[in-house]
This record gives sequence, C-alpha cells and structure tokens, in this order.
Amino acid sequence: MADLHTGVGRQRGALPWPQPRRIATLSVHTSPLHQPGTGDAGGMNVYILEVARRLAEADVEVEIFTRATSGDLPPVVEMAPGVHVRHVTAGPLEGLTKEELPGQLCAFTAGVLRAEAARPPGHYDLIHSHYWLSGQVGWLAKERWGVPLVHTAHTLAKVKNAQLAAGDRPEPKARVIGEEQVVAEADRLVANTRVEARDLVGRYDADPARVTVVEPGVDLDRFRPAPGDRDDAMLAARRRLGLPPTGYVVAFVGRIQPLKAPDVLIRAVAALREREPALADELTVVICGGPSGSGLDRPTALIELAGSLGVADRVRFLPPQTGEDLPALYRAADLVAVPSYNESFGLVALEAQACGTPVLAAAVGGLVTAVRDEVSGVLIDGHDPVDWARTLARLLPDRLRRAALARGAQRHARDFSWHRTVSGLLAVYGEAIAEQRARLTGRLCDPALSCSW
Repeated sequence: MADLHTGVGRQRGALPWPQPRRIATLSVHTSPLHQPGTGDAGGMNVYILEVARRLAEADVEVEIFTRATSGDLPPVVEMAPGVHVRHVTAGPLEGLTKEELPGQLCAFTAGVLRAEAARPPGHYDLIHSHYWLSGQVGWLAKERWGVPLVHTAHTLAKVKNAQLAAGDRPEPKARVIGEEQVVAEADRLVANTRVEARDLVGRYDADPARVTVVEPGVDLDRFRPAPGDRDDAMLAARRRLGLPPTGYVVAFVGRIQPLKAPDVLIRAVAALREREPALADELTVVICGGPSGSGLDRPTALIELAGSLGVADRVRFLPPQTGEDLPALYRAADLVAVPSYNESFGLVALEAQACGTPVLAAAVGGLVTAVRDEVSGVLIDGHDPVDWARTLARLLPDRLRRAALARGAQRHARDFSWHRTVSGLLAVYGEAIAEQRARLTGRLCDPALSCSW
C-alpha cells in the first residue's frame, strides 16, 4: 500500500496551489451551534466550528449547511466573521433520529442547491462534507456546481460494526453502501489518522492517492494548565464544580452511549473496590455528558448500574460543560478516561492532555495517535474492567508517575493545533481545485512550474 501522507507534509513544500475563496461545508445531522456532549453533537461539531473559524481568519469564507431542528432559529446565523450557518428545512423540525435522516436527503439537497442558485455562478469553490449523510448531498452538489468534493467521514460503519459494544446496534447496510458511494465519488478524502486512512483504503477500496491524513487539533488557548501551583489549581477547579477537595478524581467526558463505554469505567471502580477497597473509597468518578445513541443511552441506566455494583457513592454525574467549566473539569481530575470502543480521533483526550491531565484510553482507532502511551497517558488493550482497575491501582497512588505523565501530556498536546489542521486542509483544498481546473481545461500542470490558475 502506498504511504499515506499528511496534508501538513505537503504544505511544507510551498507549492503554488490555489486557495478557495468560499467553501460550502455540509453537516446534515448535527450543527456546530449545538452543545457537544449530548444527542449527536460531539467531536465533529467541535471540528467543524474550529476549522471554519480559522479558515475565515485565513480569508476563506465558510457557509455551513445543516438541518433546521427548531423554528426559533433564523435561516442564517453568523457564527463568526466570515462564517455563516444556514439552516435547511428538511422534514419535521424535531423528532428525527440520525437513522431516519436518509429519508430527508432529497429535501436537504434541494435546499442546498436552491441556496447556491440564488448566488452568482461560481459562488463556491469547493464542498467539504462531514459524515456520510453529508457526503451523499455533496456528491450531488459537486456535479451540479462543477466543483471538487472533499469528504471527512469522522466515523466508518464497517469499523464500528467490527468493534461493537455489548447492547449496541450495528450500523445498517444502507449506511455501508452510502459510505462506499461517497468514497468512490469524492475528489479527496481527509482522514483524521493513519489508522483511519488504512481503513478507507483497506475496507472501502479508496484510492490511496486521494486519501490525505490531516490530524485534528485542540484550542491551546482555551485548554491549558492553570497558572501557578498545580495542586492549588486542581483544588480551585474542584471547588468550582462542587467536587470533593481531597482524594482522587477520574473523569469521563462525552456522550452517554455504548460506543463511548462509560460503563467500563463504572465497572472498573467496582473491580477496584474488590481489589483495593481503601483506594476505591478515595476515588470519585465523574461522568460528564448527555444521552445519545442506543442501549446504555440514559444517565439513569448508568446510575442503576453503579447502584447494582455497589459503587453509587463513588460516581458523580454532571451535564455537558460549557465555557471555562470544561477546562476546569479536566484540571480537577487526576486522570481522564476514554474507554471508547472506537474513536476516529478522540478530541477529549487531546483537550485533557492540553490541560496537563494524563489520559487512560482504550488502544483503538485514533486514540493511539491522540495519546502517546506511557508518555502522555496509558493505552489499555481491550475493555475488561479488571484491566482498567489494575491500571487505576497502579497510577493513582503513584504521584511521581502521574506528575511525569502530566508533563508529557502537555508536551504531546502542543504538537497539535487547529492552525496546523487548517494548514493541512488548505493544501488538500488547493490540490483538489487545481486538479478540477486541469480537468476542465483539458490540461495538466506540474505544480512545480509556473501555472496560471
């Protein structure tokens, strides 16, 4: 298999790729205006929001198309200078699950095409679609507008179905077929990690020449260690969130769904109580997030699980945190746990490390990139609660080891930024636009030569 490169690596060559003026970003099933951590809002929302803002700072206008889910929202919202969110009416405003949305793709596509038709010809230079539903819309729009389609999958059905959590539903065949179609039709595929790139090539027969790895980033201004003494900062963060000032805190941040596996952490506390009851009595596990998905999709289900395992006194539940409360939660924790069955990247792990908090993560998907094993955190093979309890028992009492991991976490996170991500994306966009223009003019141009785009 050909080596799968990063867009950032291509950008270093300073090739004279054209830069888009305006981009149509498609996000059918979830809006960057939604609060991450509940429903279908998660890392993809953060990705779209942060990328759009920084593209606008680079003088690229971004219009984000998403499905209208409330009558209270105006048709168009200016999210930031140069970034607009357009709400497209497609089906009822409420009551549709992600699984029901394929039936509304025709209506959504019509809304996107009408918005473009009201503009002067050639208004958009490129389409960037996120998730397979958006890719289906992008596939049609790119043919109508004569512009390239760049697609980011974020998650892949074949990968999810190969790593299902107990009680979770497999992704339907219609999604698998839809993803295969988008992979075949997109001009460029952006993968978050080399693992995802290999999955696109190996499981979906993607052309390696059209797959580029561009890693997501983290807002290093927002997610950072608090100034001053670390212990004082941790105590202040715990007081802010109403957490115990003493003892150990291990936090889970994310949607409450089987894929994210918060139950693994609760079961690990029960296993720890059997193994080392005194240590377990010093531990508070914080589950921060809202319901999503199927199976264990209610916080009450996790409350019942904690009660049945006899560890309800050790578990605290918080709703999704906004503003400075989310960085405060990371700073309040001794460790952040990411036990997911699959992650295309794992932005929570990166955010926690940027705050100087080590991460325990399952060694799956993008988490093997987001966490540097035994340097910025610890990767755990599998989801056996006994293994997770054993790792907690090893790390929690070892203050020196955790301090070393905290330093490594901060260093590791500094290698990632949204500006780096956007630099890579602009290189991908430029390649796709140049290739499209070459096809239209019936000629090919060596980018190392002087080309008039």
